[in-house]
Amino acid sequence: MILHNRVETLPREDLEALQLKRLKATVERCYHTVGFYHDAMDDLGVKPHHIKSLSDVRLLPYTKKEHLRENYPFGLFAVPTEQVVRIHASSGTTGKPTVVGYTRRDIRNWARLVARCLAASGMRPGDRLHNAYGYGLFTGGLGLHYGGEELGVMVTPMSGGQTQKQIMLLKDFAPTAISCTPSYALNLAEAAEEMGVDIRKLPLRVGIHGAEPWTEEMRYELESRLGIDCIDIYGLSEVLGPGVGNECIEAKKGLHIWEDHFLVECVDVNSGKPLPYGEEGEIVFTSLTKEAFPVIRYRTRDISVLNPAPCKCGRTHVRMSRITGRSDDMLIIRGVNVFPSQVESVLMQTETLSPFYQIEVFRKGSMDTMVVNVEASPPLMEQPQEHRDKVAAKVVRDIKDFIGVSCQVVIKDVNEVPRSEGKAVRVIDHRKG
Repeated sequence: MILHNRVETLPREDLEALQLKRLKATVERCYHTVGFYHDAMDDLGVKPHHIKSLSDVRLLPYTKKEHLRENYPFGLFAVPTEQVVRIHASSGTTGKPTVVGYTRRDIRNWARLVARCLAASGMRPGDRLHNAYGYGLFTGGLGLHYGGEELGVMVTPMSGGQTQKQIMLLKDFAPTAISCTPSYALNLAEAAEEMGVDIRKLPLRVGIHGAEPWTEEMRYELESRLGIDCIDIYGLSEVLGPGVGNECIEAKKGLHIWEDHFLVECVDVNSGKPLPYGEEGEIVFTSLTKEAFPVIRYRTRDISVLNPAPCKCGRTHVRMSRITGRSDDMLIIRGVNVFPSQVESVLMQTETLSPFYQIEVFRKGSMDTMVVNVEASPPLMEQPQEHRDKVAAKVVRDIKDFIGVSCQVVIKDVNEVPRSEGKAVRVIDHRKG
């Protein structure tokens, strides 16, 4: 067994002593190797030697997503690029991604942390993992893949899509666990039913689901239809990727944040003032062991609550409740981050469309769908419906290629999209209703 259970069950005073040691080392290294942190700390009059306790993390500057974009691509790296062995990235509002890097040691730690997540989910060496997270620049696929191998399970690197083939391999390869977004797990359940396959009779016993918010109602739906335990996993590329935290199968009541590698805070969304345990706010992370891309007080925009109460599983690491929302205008559609400005960028490059558009998001059952309503330009209005349909189909492809999400595009007549006398209402999220 490669996991060190002693670290997961350390007394709080021992865990916090380890955190402080690692926090001091991280701040010292960031100050001397990353220009952004050096300047930001100097602006606040803070030096590494000022960090004498964990509460002193509040003296340090916040890191926000815009700082990553401003330093694109490698400006926040703390090591020379010659030491970086892997790059991952996530999409951004301008089309340029936010870029993160990993040293060999980072990759090794990442694999061990994901292995810890899988073990907390109930997996053991000798199990089989069907990995349906997307591979590529997205951290989900390779993150779960390396973690599975580290734990000693047989990994099928299926990635997303090809749903009927996924069902076939679930039958033929007999995995005991599956990793994918919860919405795709539901898609698989529906497809299996249509194919006459009862997944509940397969050896599958656990699902590891993340990359998008999901409710207890969704968990119940998935567990009922798949006949498995469904466990929440948490991560974000800016902090590591999947592996920052995970539910334990014993309790299924909050994500254990692996505090030996991450210092977690909860702060007021507007003021940034730290909040006590039990109060809802924005989650903030400081990495404690990352080499290539350490982050100090990264504001995730994820809204949640931290709970330090003992867990029935015996782990002492603080738990984070399910993400209830985000503090910005980002939409999450089937595990893909979508900004209205990204959609706008595609629409504005289509000459036959006007700049008036509105996005609607619906939930049909437990699945999310995005509809982009956009007005035709006067010249397009004069074209037959067949031509308008071709334009809509092209925009669908362009949005899929640029953002990575499927949607429906409805081209409306002039003045059919509502105008605004103030700030434009770009998104109507019917899921909130």
